[in-house]
Amino acid sequence: MTTARAHAAEAKRETAGTLKDGTAIEAVTLSNGKGVSARIISFGATLQSLMTPDREGRLADIELGYDDIQSYADHPNYWGASVGRYANRIAGGKFTLDGKAYQLSQNDKANSLHGGAKGFDKRNWRIVAVKSGAQASVTLALTSEAGDQGYPGTLKVTATYALNDAGDLTIDYGATSDAATIVNLTNHAIFNLAGEGAPGGVGGHRLTIPASRYTPVDAALIPTGELKPVAGTVFDFTKGKIIEGSLRDGRDPQIVAGRGVDHNFALDAGATKEPKLAARLEDPASGRVLEVWSDQPGVQVYTGNFLDGTLIGKQGHLYRMGDGIALEPQLFPDTPNQPAFGSARVDPAHPYHHRMIFRLSTTG
Repeated sequence: MTTARAHAAEAKRETAGTLKDGTAIEAVTLSNGKGVSARIISFGATLQSLMTPDREGRLADIELGYDDIQSYADHPNYWGASVGRYANRIAGGKFTLDGKAYQLSQNDKANSLHGGAKGFDKRNWRIVAVKSGAQASVTLALTSEAGDQGYPGTLKVTATYALNDAGDLTIDYGATSDAATIVNLTNHAIFNLAGEGAPGGVGGHRLTIPASRYTPVDAALIPTGELKPVAGTVFDFTKGKIIEGSLRDGRDPQIVAGRGVDHNFALDAGATKEPKLAARLEDPASGRVLEVWSDQPGVQVYTGNFLDGTLIGKQGHLYRMGDGIALEPQLFPDTPNQPAFGSARVDPAHPYHHRMIFRLSTTG
């Protein structure tokens, strides 16, 4: 008879180190019985590593990042971080809500990116719960005061990472506000299923996205407002294809603008009550498969286009263009300024919630 304990997952909490300014950082490692483990650090509510076996059972860390804590503060690059208040770009760092104009922190030239100069990725979150059992989990919390980076309303945010025995790492983001505001939270993990730093990057990975349209961008990577069909373009991943052919096609002005793929895909299912498949990534060589599930209407695909070999990551690896891929489920970029994209509004009576799942498996 199989006991419940045989299928239990464990959570281990420990001190991760201290930043130069004296801030103590904690870490929680979630692990299951199949070799999958996820290490979450309190700085940025960041997924620091994700260990998973290949088809032969060999473990590798499939996420780009740093081995040491201080580098996350000294050289922030969103790797594995929880980003907000608003993930992705807001044009000019400006939006209007209930007739009032707001100016946000501008940290991407004239635009606001991932919450501004001191977004949630640069804060030390509080660990408020750690649990082992049928699934192992950690819940982190953060309070963003009214006016933080220019946003209205005091926002109370939680991020819960939970790992089960099947290899599903679920991330639940929740937020409540005492006034009308805008919210868009996601995780900015950058993956290489062959193992972070593996030669060749992710060009040989196969990507599938159930999206028949995407949002083209201008030179500043702000959506033009158009929803363009992917059919007949390098952005057509509906039937799955090797990534490399889409990364260097300079005949497509959108690839030139993004230096590769750095675009939002409008999922055919739209926003849903329960998570649905947003993207599937497979490394044919190792057999590792990552499925991203989400209840959000879009997924931003970023192929590491701005990795230029100047940052030293794990195991001394210099990360270069194409060495990783981010699959970030979320609202569409610049939604507060694009009524056709829907709404990013959150009110006291209508809290925010986003459930996303990193589902790990292997193929034969």
